[in-house]
Amino acid sequence: MFLAIARDPDIRLRDIAEGCHIAERTAQSIVADLERAGYVSRERRGRRTRYTLRRDGLLHHPAEAHLSLGELLDVCFPRPRHADDPGRCAVGAADPSLAPSRHLGGLR
Repeated sequence: MFLAIARDPDIRLRDIAEGCHIAERTAQSIVADLERAGYVSRERRGRRTRYTLRRDGLLHHPAEAHLSLGELLDVCFPRPRHADDPGRCAVGAADPSLAPSRHLGGLR
């Protein structure tokens, strides 16, 4: 779910469900749980919904409780480095050549 929303904040629940191979109602329930847990917020824009991930939220599993959602997303979507300072990440989207394909097959 996180990866699908990070890739496309305007994604429809139907597309999340399809990409994760789950029922749309299940996707809706999971997104609602993530919203209650503070990982996701949603904003209605006309007939569409835009999702925002709270990157500073800590993961709940004990083995990953020291990691934030942002750190997980940075592993999946590396950010290009600043040309003048290799230690700093550039602001903006990840390098498209490093991003997974648009197909969401198998993500959960």
